[in-house]
Amino acid sequence: MEASSIKLEAALNSAKETPLFYKVFALAGAGMILDAADVYMASAINSSLIASKFASISQGSFFLSSGFLGLFIGSILAGYIGDFYGRKRAYQFNLLLFGAFTLLSSIAPNMTILILFRFISAIGLGAEIVTGYAVVNEFAPIKRRGHWSGMTAIVANTGAPITLLIATFMIPRFGWRSMFILIGSFAIILWFLRRHFPESPRWLLAKGRTSEANEIIEKLTQRGLYEEGELKDKNEPAVHISFSKGLFIAVIAVSATLLCQYTFTSWVPTLLLKQGIDIVGSIGFSAIMMIGAPIGSAIGALLIDKTGRKKLIISAFISTAILGIAYPYEQTTAGTLINGFLLTITLYILVASVVSIYTNELFETSHRFRGAGIANGTSKLLNVLMPTTVAFLITQISTSFIFYGIAALAIIASIIIGIFGPETDQKAIK
Repeated sequence: MEASSIKLEAALNSAKETPLFYKVFALAGAGMILDAADVYMASAINSSLIASKFASISQGSFFLSSGFLGLFIGSILAGYIGDFYGRKRAYQFNLLLFGAFTLLSSIAPNMTILILFRFISAIGLGAEIVTGYAVVNEFAPIKRRGHWSGMTAIVANTGAPITLLIATFMIPRFGWRSMFILIGSFAIILWFLRRHFPESPRWLLAKGRTSEANEIIEKLTQRGLYEEGELKDKNEPAVHISFSKGLFIAVIAVSATLLCQYTFTSWVPTLLLKQGIDIVGSIGFSAIMMIGAPIGSAIGALLIDKTGRKKLIISAFISTAILGIAYPYEQTTAGTLINGFLLTITLYILVASVVSIYTNELFETSHRFRGAGIANGTSKLLNVLMPTTVAFLITQISTSFIFYGIAALAIIASIIIGIFGPETDQKAIK
């Protein structure tokens, strides 16, 4: 790297937060809210589709699977577009595609058309989880990276309880189609606001476009730089991890996190219906449990720079396993609600630490979007099979095995990360 590029990168690493950074954070966070909102919208709509006989449990599983398949394709495409053509371009058209086909879903005449529209809209949304966290990671100063990536997770995961609370109000009164109209409209508005999103200066430096990077870095350093030691600088050397090793760890960590999260959160309303709770009550109970999402994200953001990445991640996986095993044995409504709330907290500590921070720190700038895209895409592909598997367990075996599976995934991930995962706490990223 040229001397001028090294100097610019050093300034970017220590830059104090400016209005441009806050703009990046706000726009990325809004997109992540949309990503979280879509998952829980699908969960609430799926339970309503089944309850109203518009879809069978089998068709409902295909509805959820189509979304995950679209997210898989969108994640992979976003990773390659972001690394080869720029972060900004990866952000340009995905929301328009998602917004348009989400709005079209509101007028779907049958489940076949609804599943098709869901698939296409999810391709557009697939870029959000890849680009949102990675962009904040690249714009934030090193010693504040964990904080701001964690804050993104907090903002993003407010979409969980808010969406379910809105669904609790809207679906019984206006039907499930109203949720597609609401989320689709929000996506179109956000697409309009994000037309002038800045390119990542780290990506520009990696591509040798120093002058363009300098223009952006000047705006990011208007308030000056953090002094050495001001943020308890540990003077850690840069992370040097091979792409293959980083990808292996990222795929395991992200897949386990999102399989556990989506398996639980996507099916909670339906599982509560199976326990005899009506549609309004099941969505309402789910909304209460999902209050644990921003709480868990906040805990992750608070602890991630203090404990180190690995200690927090492994502890959260072990806690998830314990709560997952305990959940099927809850005999009371209060017990189910409390256990579900605590399980949601541990799952979202993982989302905040694994998906928003750790994964992006495992890759250099030139490969970051591809690495994050493949890791997230793999988790989405595995989640394509999840609804069918869960539907089979619900109808043919026992719902208890759903939670045994969550516990097993969490234990396996904690062991692999403990043995092979590097510590990336506050280390420079190239």
